[in-house]
Amino acid sequence: MISGDKLKSLLPQAPPMLMIDTLMSSYTKKTVTKLTIKEDNIFVSEDLFREPGIIENMAQTAAVRAGYEAKISDEKVKIGFIGNIKNLNIYALPKVNDTLQTILTPLSDIGNISSVKTEIFLNAEKIAECSMTIILRD
Repeated sequence: MISGDKLKSLLPQAPPMLMIDTLMSSYTKKTVTKLTIKEDNIFVSEDLFREPGIIENMAQTAAVRAGYEAKISDEKVKIGFIGNIKNLNIYALPKVNDTLQTILTPLSDIGNISSVKTEIFLNAEKIAECSMTIILRD
């Protein structure tokens, strides 16, 4: 489990754009992160965590996976960009103080391009999912 300053070292994002609190685990076939929605989150409106925040949480889960792999390989953490998003479904918007669990499953990695599937859960209920392509820049 990684949080705080160690987590920040794995991501190019910084507050107020940090949309992950904790890297729970990262293995070859799965990365899991958590985020507790705070009232002062820039994507909160009317006590709900809005769609751009959900997408950013998914993208940062992909970024923290890449950052973690870079750190354990003694490489520099790269900046990532969303190449595309497919099959985005947002079933519910979480509220302030809810804790999200985001699960990322890598589909393919070719050079600096990763294709991933992400799912966000609130308790045991899936509230969002998509596939995305992430491009890492040196």
